Amino acid sequence: MAYNPKPIDTSEILLSAALSKLTEQLAENVHDTWSQRRMAEGWRYGPSRNDTSKEHPNLVPYDQLAEHEREYDRKTALETIRVLLSLGYQIEAPSSKPDAATNASIKASEELERLGNVLSKGARLQELIATWSGRDLEAWARSEALFRLLGESLVKVGEPLLAYDVANQGLQHFPSSVRLRQLLGLALARSGAGGESRAILTQLYTEGNEDEETLGLLARSYKGMAEAAIGSQKKLYFQRAKGFYEKAYEKTNGYWSGVNAATLALLLGEREYASKLAREVKTTCSEDLKRMKKTGGDPYWLLATLGEAALILEDCAEAEEWYSQAAEIGRKRYGDLNSSRRNARLLMAHLNLHSSRIESCFQVPSVVVFSGHMLDESERRVPRFPADLELSIYEEIGERLDELDAGFGYSSAACGSDILFLEAMLEREGEIHVVLPYEKDRFIEANVDREPTWKTRFERILERAAEVVVASGHRADGDGILFEYANRILYGLARCRADQLDTRLEALAVWDGEPEAGPGGTATAVEVWRAAGAKIEIIDSITVLRKSHPEATEHADPVRQIVSGVAHAPADQGFVPEIRALLFADVVNFGKLSETETTLFVHHFLGLVAKLVQELSPAPLIKNTWGDGLYFVFPDVRSAGRFALELRDRVKTTEWSKKGLRGFELRIGLHAGPVYACIDPVTERRNYIGAHVGRAARIEPITPPGNVYASQSFAALAAAEKGLEFKCDYVGQTSLAKQYGTFPTYVLLRREPYQDG
Repeated sequence: MAYNPKPIDTSEILLSAALSKLTEQLAENVHDTWSQRRMAEGWRYGPSRNDTSKEHPNLVPYDQLAEHEREYDRKTALETIRVLLSLGYQIEAPSSKPDAATNASIKASEELERLGNVLSKGARLQELIATWSGRDLEAWARSEALFRLLGESLVKVGEPLLAYDVANQGLQHFPSSVRLRQLLGLALARSGAGGESRAILTQLYTEGNEDEETLGLLARSYKGMAEAAIGSQKKLYFQRAKGFYEKAYEKTNGYWSGVNAATLALLLGEREYASKLAREVKTTCSEDLKRMKKTGGDPYWLLATLGEAALILEDCAEAEEWYSQAAEIGRKRYGDLNSSRRNARLLMAHLNLHSSRIESCFQVPSVVVFSGHMLDESERRVPRFPADLELSIYEEIGERLDELDAGFGYSSAACGSDILFLEAMLEREGEIHVVLPYEKDRFIEANVDREPTWKTRFERILERAAEVVVASGHRADGDGILFEYANRILYGLARCRADQLDTRLEALAVWDGEPEAGPGGTATAVEVWRAAGAKIEIIDSITVLRKSHPEATEHADPVRQIVSGVAHAPADQGFVPEIRALLFADVVNFGKLSETETTLFVHHFLGLVAKLVQELSPAPLIKNTWGDGLYFVFPDVRSAGRFALELRDRVKTTEWSKKGLRGFELRIGLHAGPVYACIDPVTERRNYIGAHVGRAARIEPITPPGNVYASQSFAALAAAEKGLEFKCDYVGQTSLAKQYGTFPTYVLLRREPYQDG
């Protein structure tokens, strides 16, 4: 009869920082107690375990144990404390005058209590972000549990990028934490960075971590590779994934590794074996669910697993029932819902089944990107959006959001349509993301503060936003290009979120159908988004206006000069604003070259760069070198990204020793933003200048040698492009060079079919 351990569920028990501080002391005591007992029985140290001669490799002092053995002792010690607390016992520290360390631990306990209160109410993303941004740095440095619990919650609600930042920051304080490393791997996997995730999990596995979480997550990474592969590679990766799930199930009898092993067995044609595993898992989950109803806890994964087991057994009706219950429990846990839907779809496709009910269980609301007209200024001759039209526009927006099943909104926040859209999203308990074209105070002055209440509404929206991105640091004369840039970023960020959640991206606009007198308005947004492939739902502001004002003219405002929606009028002094992709590159250790090597460098290295410029099209708009430095400006992110990766690879694969040079590695940084084209009075050549050139220059110095790093703006504009040869994987919040600040940073990778390895 199979033994199925049923320990008390302590997953909801939070240890205070004071107790967590005792972790090593308690773990060492566990080890010493075990060692003392073994030695009393006649055991002694030996390089490997030998039951006949009674030798054991772990009969050494605690600090000489392998890390995975110490982690085992830590878990044993802390789990005992959690059980006592779950049974209602209290553990109090001895009274004494607290020192600085104790005060920090007390703060950490208070932070844990606050986080526990947030999580107990079913925290939304906005609340989790507020917890992270408002954290006490000293207190968090004392508690691994704070990073772990917040990271786990962010993964649940489908925000893997921030979960990555949380886990990564936690590992700076607790580098040996297996759970934080697992979370880092899971966050990367959920954000699409499968290779990086697999590297972290493989390292954990080779260190001896064979717990269900490590094995299961490693299996998940191979399953992701299989889903993206074709032909024999697909089968190979499914087999690897199944092997890790099976190993986890054999070691732990865990239901989630068991059901995944069953799913993959079915996909590989092992129907009888899959059915056997599914029945075992079904029995385990049913027993656990009965016990959980008495003791309390989160039943989501039990219910979802029962649904998956039923689907494996081809009982679609039962699967629908279990999945329905899971979906009700997991409402707004979009990361978990998407993970469950992924397996359900794999199974239904393999079994040639279709269930609209199962699909509806895991329906993730759509992501909506929005643009719309501002409130009319008082001097506008012909009305387009007068103040008394506010309620009508709001109702129209609300109706469209219902039709689109909107759950996530991306918009700027000008008075009028933008704020109405964001308020409508909040009313339906949606998640909102705001992109401002330039700094907040100037934006309020120019685009919000037209009537007294709008500024208050604007501030309230920013407080409740999950994210506020400032596209450019400062407002410029002729700021239409900054609005166009913000609209492009809006669409790219929305595209990323929709891909992340595997849901629909919808575009909505309040627009009168007329082109603009310059870049940056709603007409530009519509044109740019249509070019990116979006089908845009239009609320015709003129139609809405005529319902309330039948006397409104059909003619456009005669004051406006109608030109192409993306035409850029030259600014003063001949400076022309353009949205361009910028590349800075630097050769590592160039300063160590001898005089002879420097001349060879010019001939061979710069010659390689020149040849690449000639081969690739479109060519850079400008190209500049100084010593080992490169500064290129490209028409778009596609050409910049392709050039950067090709340059990196050619430098890596060239046999420099045959050319009389030591090996080279490049650091390449990419950014995209509004810059000003001009003729440089000194060189009398075309040049591009502006604040975004400075931002681009700060990325290259922090890029690891041999890599191509990019800004969030570059990644967003790339996400809006179709058929790129590369992708942008998140690497975290990174401090840029010369104290420029901390920004989200991405690494460029080629999109290639998975290869065996």
